[in-house]
Amino acid sequence: MAAVGKRVGELVPLTRVAPGRIYTAEHVFESLNPEQLEAVTHRGAPLLVVAGAGSGKTLTLAGRVAHLLCGGAPPERILLLTFSRRAAREMLGRAERLTGRDVLGKVWGGTFHSMSNRLLRRYGGALGIRPDFTVLDQADAADLMDLIRGEMGLGRGERRFPRKDTLASIYSRTVNAGERLRAVVDRSFPWCVPELDGIRSVFAAYTDRKRSQNVLDYDDLLLFWNALMADPRAGPRVAGSFDHVLVDEYQDTNALQASILAGLGSGSSEVMVVGDDAQAIYSFRSATVENILRFPEAFPGTRVVTLERNYRSTRPILEASNAVIARAPRRHAKTLWSDREGRRRPVLVTCLDEAAQSDEVCRSLLTHREEGILLREQAVLFRAAHHSDTLEVELARRNIPFVKFGGLRFLEAAHVKDVLALLRILENPHDEVSWFRILQLIEGVGPAGARELIARLGVREAVGPSPLRRLQADPPEVPVAARPGMDRLRDALAACLDVNGSAPLPVPTQIERLRGFLEPEIRGRYRGAASRLRDLEQLEGLASGSASRGAFLADITLDPPASTGDLAGPPLLDEDYVILSTIHSAKGCEWDAVHVIHAADGMIPSDLATGTPEEIEEERRLLYVAMTRARDSLTVYFPLRYYRRPRGLEDPHSFAQLTRFISPEVRELFDERRAHLDELDAGTAEGLGPVPVGSARGVDAFLAGLWRD
Repeated sequence: MAAVGKRVGELVPLTRVAPGRIYTAEHVFESLNPEQLEAVTHRGAPLLVVAGAGSGKTLTLAGRVAHLLCGGAPPERILLLTFSRRAAREMLGRAERLTGRDVLGKVWGGTFHSMSNRLLRRYGGALGIRPDFTVLDQADAADLMDLIRGEMGLGRGERRFPRKDTLASIYSRTVNAGERLRAVVDRSFPWCVPELDGIRSVFAAYTDRKRSQNVLDYDDLLLFWNALMADPRAGPRVAGSFDHVLVDEYQDTNALQASILAGLGSGSSEVMVVGDDAQAIYSFRSATVENILRFPEAFPGTRVVTLERNYRSTRPILEASNAVIARAPRRHAKTLWSDREGRRRPVLVTCLDEAAQSDEVCRSLLTHREEGILLREQAVLFRAAHHSDTLEVELARRNIPFVKFGGLRFLEAAHVKDVLALLRILENPHDEVSWFRILQLIEGVGPAGARELIARLGVREAVGPSPLRRLQADPPEVPVAARPGMDRLRDALAACLDVNGSAPLPVPTQIERLRGFLEPEIRGRYRGAASRLRDLEQLEGLASGSASRGAFLADITLDPPASTGDLAGPPLLDEDYVILSTIHSAKGCEWDAVHVIHAADGMIPSDLATGTPEEIEEERRLLYVAMTRARDSLTVYFPLRYYRRPRGLEDPHSFAQLTRFISPEVRELFDERRAHLDELDAGTAEGLGPVPVGSARGVDAFLAGLWRD
């Protein structure tokens, strides 16, 4: 989940838009520096924009779209690929303000997955894909694997077998990286090596089950888009649909996405990618920094434009950040600079232990607050979510309110998944995983009973009456305790079905009627029922803008709100609140004051991410990302010792070393302060894979090939 903070480029002035005024390319240029202007006006050869942190890449992309529109480019022939729909809306909204034209509804803008969803519904027939397919979100994909795992009897014996979330992670990494299953398991899941045969069986059955039920998962969307680009008929049509292809955050793309872009750029389309190899921190999602490093090789004749002017941070903060990333062995060279001189150098605080670190952070937060920096303009960043545990206790003790980011995502909330499962059953009555979930909500129906009911309803049968019609016309027998719940389910689904060719009910009305089944289950099954029911009301509001049930399901699955809090609005706190966030969740945000905690080896870099040089370099980039979130004040905290559970008479503390990324040369760029070290001796205190192409059959053959040795 992305943390709350101001976005990059907000310090750059935008052209004011006067109603009715006709805008020209010259108006677009008013807000741009020379390098941004070069990127915006470039034409012809492929373009790589290496955009440093805080360099205004959002304005540059928006300016590029605006410039193309002012030059006469049809908006429907522009494709803007981002990593969230919010980012696409923000960029296109700026383009609207710059040009005074209606852009949002015409330019193809969104994530790779959402654009694939649109294209496959339009062109997927060439691959044998029906346009009424439904999309499994990542949690539902894991549930389907779990269903298959149970049917195969895996995990019931004396040996440990991977659970559903591990299976889903292995599957996604294997597919997105285009690597053999054994290679992925050997490297990232070594404890699963003895279970490779069972994992292969689950994945093969999972692929078959999806195809028979007309569902695609997230990874399928990319696989089939890539296959579409290789199809001799559909590929040229898709590539020919766009004159200009723009990609944001290119350092976060995976091998499949790079292959898709190569297909789009094989025609006459002009390709522009924007990114920063120094901020490539998502390898755990199969993203590879190699895509941006090798872009000039993949697209011969590439023009490289580097954005080095930083509009966010002061010079002392940038000098320290530049020094950290300068030691990376492979990178696109750049040195960030700023007109903001700044009086404060970054501060390195050496603390006695974690408790002393928490005390110092709280003191610093309150000091900044008294100096006029609101708590919500301050953030505490850390490598892993549990690193803030001790700090959270101290913040609560001192009555300092906080909001933590990096927790439960919206679609992972059980009550939301229940509503979406009901809608998926209405949209695709053969969606087995949704039936399996909903039937178990009924009192007296467990996993075995749900499987039996699924068989009686004919959910897996490709021919014959719809399972929904069977439920209405000839409901299966259920235990006495389950009859009231089954009756409510029948009534709720029947109330949403089209009758005698009538127009489908609006999606909010369908959700309202489905609540008749869900409300008793939510009140009896979940804690916090009142707030969960309010979430369902908000879900109705989200659905009000959708043209159809299928469109709503695709939108909410491919680009969901980040959390249930996104539906409810900002937290209602007494006065103010500080932001706690993992570094991964903080990317793209900025604050006046940033506090980076646990700057010790074993924390940054994580001791779980030092197995290869590539992993260590990604950890370096994580620290760089954290440091470059700060506008005016940056404080880095280093606890000298950590508590551990002692064995026998052992010392319960272990001593740490300062993170290897703050070398002596980098350390000279910090002011230093020592806290709570009185009881320590002064001497101690110093202490790319192959990517599939071809047909739908080729996609399935590719997947089957990945499971083989």
